[in-house]
Amino acid sequence: MAEDHCTRCGACCASFRVDFHVSELADGQTGAGVPATLCVPVTAALMRMKGTDGGPPRCIALAGEIGQAVRCTIYADRPSPCRDFAPYAALGIGEDGCDRARRKHGMQALGV
Repeated sequence: MAEDHCTRCGACCASFRVDFHVSELADGQTGAGVPATLCVPVTAALMRMKGTDGGPPRCIALAGEIGQAVRCTIYADRPSPCRDFAPYAALGIGEDGCDRARRKHGMQALGV
């Protein structure tokens, strides 16, 4: 099995703003979705993960040390920008955003 680079990295979680539609918030029925306590409203329809708009950004749901060992504390319920970001990074295949985040944190781009 290929090494999962993302479980050591976390650079994306500490580099970018994470905005998403309010429909992705946890609902009262199933509890699935992003917990509202981890977000701040941006507009009536837009939420942002706490910690991602400050400087330096670091998502409130990120646990661990960037570049060593990290995990998303809400991985199963993370918002769509996180689900859609660098879909092949875990397999060692980066993309521009992933590579920029890694370089920002002193790591080499994937696939180099």
